[in-house]
Amino acid sequence: MSDDARRERGAKKLGEVYAGDVVVPPPGANEFSDIMLEQLFAEVWTREALSVRDRRLLVMGVIAALGEADTWRIQVRSAVKNGELTPAQARETLIQLAQYAGYPRVAGLIRATEEAIASAQE
Repeated sequence: MSDDARRERGAKKLGEVYAGDVVVPPPGANEFSDIMLEQLFAEVWTREALSVRDRRLLVMGVIAALGEADTWRIQVRSAVKNGELTPAQARETLIQLAQYAGYPRVAGLIRATEEAIASAQE
């Protein structure tokens, strides 16, 4: 597959994963984005062994473990907006993840979760 085809496939999948809320940078804008589109979104997120919802839950687990509230907000908003998680399920992820990632880290995601749910429902 050509780089252009991989980029197009990656851009399409990125749009689906993030419910059209993440802007796809133009080709060559920066190497990081080019690689992200051509590898992560064109080759990994498009694999059929796991659903987008499954992949998102895995990503959310890693993000929670890192305590990254801004990135968490993006994932929850997209998951709710795409119908992958209900608001109740998004909140339930915090209860599950606190047991593994730690209460202090996950407690910092509560506000981000509520903001993401509210934003997705606008």
